[in-house]
Amino acid sequence: MGDRGKRAPLMLLGVAALLAGLYGGLRRVGWDMPELRSTLLMAHGPLMVCGFLGTVICLERAVALGRGWGILAPLLAGAGGVMAITGLGSAAAPAAWLALAASVLLLAMFVDFVRKQPAVSMVVMAVAGGLWLVGNALWIAGYPLYVVMYWWMGFIVLTIFGERYGFSRMMAPSKTSKWLFGLSNAFVLAGLLVVVFLSARIGAAMVGAGLLAASGWIAVFDISRKTVRQPGLPRYVAVSVQLGGAWMVVGGALLVIYGDIPAGPVYDAIVHSVFVGFAFSMIFGHAPLIFPSVLKIPLQYRPYFYLPLVMLHASVLFRILSDLFGLSEGRKWGALLNAAAILLFFAANIASAIESKRKPPGQS
Repeated sequence: MGDRGKRAPLMLLGVAALLAGLYGGLRRVGWDMPELRSTLLMAHGPLMVCGFLGTVICLERAVALGRGWGILAPLLAGAGGVMAITGLGSAAAPAAWLALAASVLLLAMFVDFVRKQPAVSMVVMAVAGGLWLVGNALWIAGYPLYVVMYWWMGFIVLTIFGERYGFSRMMAPSKTSKWLFGLSNAFVLAGLLVVVFLSARIGAAMVGAGLLAASGWIAVFDISRKTVRQPGLPRYVAVSVQLGGAWMVVGGALLVIYGDIPAGPVYDAIVHSVFVGFAFSMIFGHAPLIFPSVLKIPLQYRPYFYLPLVMLHASVLFRILSDLFGLSEGRKWGALLNAAAILLFFAANIASAIESKRKPPGQS
């Protein structure tokens, strides 16, 4: 079996977790849908973060590592997603333990990367892997999911933030760029520790300040500020990055203003501004770069990639405004449109892959 034959099933495990997570999320906001598994309602967050994002990040890192043991990380993360979907065992224990094992292997991969390439960006991504590990350990220890979510948020934000810093290093970062990048990471890390050991209210506000600083760095110093002037794929990636960074402003500001929120509309706004507005915008933008290398499937940029991107951000805006103004029906429709944008994104990439196979590179 070739590389694509080994990797595609792992990606499908992540996609299965995503679909189950979307389904559970829609039921959580009130859509009347058939009850496939009662556990999907509580598993929405773990499925989206560990089952989908964790599997995809582990798979991308395993491909870059090029060692056989690395593939165990996405396999374990994907298997954890299956456990969360089926509800096998006690409520979350099997899925949590598998996610923990995956995060240990992901951190081991990052340690190997840092040993070979001790760049700041790689160190930050290694720290991000450590945050996922700690978050999963807190999940197993019985901490509330809203506390665990802060650590998962740090995992996703620092992974993407570190990667963007690596892309931008060719611009010879200024002292201000380095200072703001370091400050962003420091506030997020310190805030996470404060959340657990001192004050959840103060810690959440510190994490929010870190997100605000990170969004400022993306807006001013990310290489997307330059590539947005180029046509085609570079502009599409740049637009995705800048729009995603803008949603960290929203999530960061809400954390600073409200602090520790365990549930409710404001919590919904915080979580989905970061995990959907920021994270999925980055996924949309980087997919044409990552999917071909990971899955060995030709994928070329198409102008219709903007359709799911626009739909994503419009639906997140609608959802966040509905949250903040207490419009429960608006939140329901915003969630449905979030899911539709994600599904449209996959449809657009599948269509591009089919077109790319039919036409030799360079032809349009």
